[in-house]
Amino acid sequence: MKGTIMAQRTTTIASAVGLHARPAALFSKAVADSEHTVSLTTKGKTIDAQSILSIITLSIAHGDEVTIDVEGSDADRVADKLQAILASDLDAI
Repeated sequence: MKGTIMAQRTTTIASAVGLHARPAALFSKAVADSEHTVSLTTKGKTIDAQSILSIITLSIAHGDEVTIDVEGSDADRVADKLQAILASDLDAI
């Protein structure tokens, strides 16, 4: 990620089957809608969180810990929202 990280959150994935296609799509859409630069890090790999394919390639499972980095104005609010999404069971939505 370029520039300075304005906000960072770490959370545990709550979706029972992890971030497969549907939960990954919901999360990447929220990232795109935020209009912020967001990265997702887990297992030593960092990706652009706006890319659903990048999210899926991380093979994030239920219970995995991920770190969200957000750049831009109002980054704390966006980081809190994105953290809440990942801490929810996205399969139930």
